[in-house]
Amino acid sequence: METELFNFKNSCNNNEKNVFNQINKNNKKKCRKSGGFQAMNLSYPIIKGILKRGYKVPTPIQRKTIPLALEGRDVVAMARTGSGKTACFLIPLFEKLKTRQAKSGARALILAPTRELAIQTLKFIKEIGKFTGLKSSVILGGDSMDDQFLAIHGNPDIIVATPGRFLHICIEMNMNLENIEIVVFDEADRLFEMGLGTQINEILNRLPETRQTLLFSATLPKLLVEFAKAGLENPILVRLDVESKLPDELKLCFITCRSEEKLAVLLCLLKHIVKADTQTVIFVATMHHVEYIHQILDKAGITNTFIYSNLDPSARKINAAKFKSEKVKVLIVTDIAARGIDIPCLDNVINFNFPATSKLFIHRVGRCARAGRSGNAYSIVAPDEYAYLLDLHLFLGRSLNIIPISETENIPEEAIGKIPQSMIEEELSELIMYHKNITDISSMQNVCNNAYQQYIRSRPPASTESNKRIKELHISIAGILPEFRNSNNDAAELISKIKSYKPRGTIFEIVAKPSSVDYKIMKEKRKFHKENIINYHQKIEEVSTKNLNYKAKSLQLSPSSIDEINDTFSQVITSKKRKIYDICQNKHKKKQKVLKDDQFYVPYTAPDRHTEQGLAVNNFTTEADKVYLDFTADNENSRRFQNQIKKWDRKKKKMITIENNPKAGKIQTESGTWIPSTYKTKRYLQWKEKNKIGIIQNDDNTDNEVSLQMQKLETSAKTHWARHNQKLKEKIRIKSELKTPDQILKARKILERKKQRNGRKKKGGRSNR
Repeated sequence: METELFNFKNSCNNNEKNVFNQINKNNKKKCRKSGGFQAMNLSYPIIKGILKRGYKVPTPIQRKTIPLALEGRDVVAMARTGSGKTACFLIPLFEKLKTRQAKSGARALILAPTRELAIQTLKFIKEIGKFTGLKSSVILGGDSMDDQFLAIHGNPDIIVATPGRFLHICIEMNMNLENIEIVVFDEADRLFEMGLGTQINEILNRLPETRQTLLFSATLPKLLVEFAKAGLENPILVRLDVESKLPDELKLCFITCRSEEKLAVLLCLLKHIVKADTQTVIFVATMHHVEYIHQILDKAGITNTFIYSNLDPSARKINAAKFKSEKVKVLIVTDIAARGIDIPCLDNVINFNFPATSKLFIHRVGRCARAGRSGNAYSIVAPDEYAYLLDLHLFLGRSLNIIPISETENIPEEAIGKIPQSMIEEELSELIMYHKNITDISSMQNVCNNAYQQYIRSRPPASTESNKRIKELHISIAGILPEFRNSNNDAAELISKIKSYKPRGTIFEIVAKPSSVDYKIMKEKRKFHKENIINYHQKIEEVSTKNLNYKAKSLQLSPSSIDEINDTFSQVITSKKRKIYDICQNKHKKKQKVLKDDQFYVPYTAPDRHTEQGLAVNNFTTEADKVYLDFTADNENSRRFQNQIKKWDRKKKKMITIENNPKAGKIQTESGTWIPSTYKTKRYLQWKEKNKIGIIQNDDNTDNEVSLQMQKLETSAKTHWARHNQKLKEKIRIKSELKTPDQILKARKILERKKQRNGRKKKGGRSNR
């Protein structure tokens, strides 16, 4: 083979040799992309940080995305949770920035939807980029703005922020973002779901056009496709593992019970099923449920902590640190921690309240079984949540397996079952004692019941098909789960069989004598309806056999069409499985009949309707809203007051008027977007005057970081830490030989005072002699 290649090279002319070399180069590039981290041509400090973190082999999304990002392309990456999306944008970011540049300012911006995700990203930056020397800072809502002003004055290379607070800081400080080279949107679909679209667009308008944009998301809604089409330049879509929504290492378990028994089932899981040395996250509906379950678990002797939205930011940090450092084994949270939070070595997830959407379920259980580790997800399902359980199985395309009461073998995985009633009653007796003896727990129970009623009102309804289908499925008659089946549960199985037992005869046939009139009438009636009764029982048996192995059909819930994706992205990279899946789907699709004849069809709207509305000077709808006939107002003042809406203010405890104008209380930026006027205040100028930034900073900017450290340590020496800071400040302070006029005057006054004191002492000494 080598001799043939040698002869081929010699026989080729120069042009053919160039083509041959180009092919070899392309093959080398392909080999680099298909290898590990060492084959990606990364610098030594980044490789050292990756190996130090424990990464050895890149995940599929990392293998596809990192080479594209290193080439400087705009990328939209889409993969399931726990696939290593954070390293996909951090590694190219470090390679592009390489070393610290203190004078240029921020060169990379990472936007995250929640403060927990931003703090976690900052932690990854410090771990992977440990040997690069790059400086990073975090800007979050709820933290002190003075500290954030100080952090930006330190000229960090990387800024990790939430969009609302970052835009506020940009407007306050009039920040110049021309040095930003790379922008990252982490969990981009969540950013738009939270209503942060205006802030994101305003931030993008302030960034340079030559930036590189990386967008990472778990889903691809239509709004995100439109944003990529407008804000990204010739983007590439990397779409992997979309059809497999959950990892194979994750084991699902669904437990049915009454709504009053949910807390008892939770205690049974934590005491008997979940191991004591494993970490568990419990998801609940409201913040009141968090506090209530926290009190119950404390009383039961289970170490736990909690996080919810209204909790103070410092308390949230402390509680999250307790759980991550394994000081406590149970964390109770609301859905604020369902997206993007990477908790190392998480083993179990418990859904105390079943999520209303299938997408939320995936992101909840996606906190465990990450990066190839195994995990368990337990869901406690009440009767009012059965329809949502069916929606989830339709979304995942999996079979709904209900454990029968009689069978004890060949039970499928991910089945729906119960916990023995004897175990539940033991925990219920303890809970009743807690509520009787402790008034705080009983009062919190009433608060939780009211909060759950409000939660049900705001909860999105399940699909109508699932609500109809769930009446035919007998989920409440499910058998006991295999984890709880042992020799001690024979009595519980007997009780469940007794509950489901129905006698063949009625009370008139059992109690009455055969010669009585009642007995004879019932026998004749039973003979007359015998065929109908047999047919009815046969139908019930057929329905039950179908329901036990009900195969759910997979639903295509993609909000954005294939045509829109192809029009937006220049290249779509998918896995081989995905390509085969798409080909099969296209084969099964039937051609729709065209019922519209373009020759005779007259649309009800003009084709240029949108352009005419945009170019119109006096639009009819806007003018018609202003002009209307009012019979009650007889002067200008009363007409003006009628145009205002009154609303109850909870803080002021009175009705307040709100103007109809949507632009009231807002200011317009240079790009034309309207933002709240509270973004533009004089807080930054006040902070500069307070800390004397203009006086302290030198012309050379060499001692900039030292002066910032001195400002940070300026506190009154009244506490232990204040005195400690003063000692540190004395070490940092550099004495300058040149003195200001104020310092010279002060030194003269001190000398005069010393002379006066010495004179008094001499006079006093002579008089004593």
